[in-house]
Amino acid sequence: MKDKTKSLIPQETIENKILLIRDQKVMLDRDLAKLYGVATKVLKQAVKRNIERFPEDFMFQLSKKEFEDWRSQFVTSNSGDKMGLRYMPYAFTQEGVAMLSSVLKSKRAIQVNIQIMRVFVKLRQVLATHKDILRKIQEHDQQIKRIFEILRGLLTMPERPKHKIGFIKDTN
Repeated sequence: MKDKTKSLIPQETIENKILLIRDQKVMLDRDLAKLYGVATKVLKQAVKRNIERFPEDFMFQLSKKEFEDWRSQFVTSNSGDKMGLRYMPYAFTQEGVAMLSSVLKSKRAIQVNIQIMRVFVKLRQVLATHKDILRKIQEHDQQIKRIFEILRGLLTMPERPKHKIGFIKDTN
């Protein structure tokens, strides 16, 4: 049975909000708040009231360097939009985003959360497929390298003296 949850947000919009920080796929508090239709402050307050639900592998605050790196990626965007941040954003892993559904209980938050979970799952499937393809390419690369090594060896082998073929005329 297929779930017919109405898509409130295009999948591409959600995909574009997923970042790779500390080798983890995460979404920032401000992006999640916008998707859920609440103020970032409201989202953070809900998290703080339920902080025991958000261990470090569910949510972490960006370091100053991570924040600067993130900001530098958006040089062309509205500087007022990103410069007004007084606190480093919080990053939520897939598990943290799932946990948000238990602290933000609006219908929109639930529907958006379902969409976000589906995008995370799809990304994981795509990455797994790409890893399989990459592994197969690497295996073939090793085989191709071995073939070239053999060919190189054959091309650099010294030529053996050739024996004359045919009848030798006796001159006696």
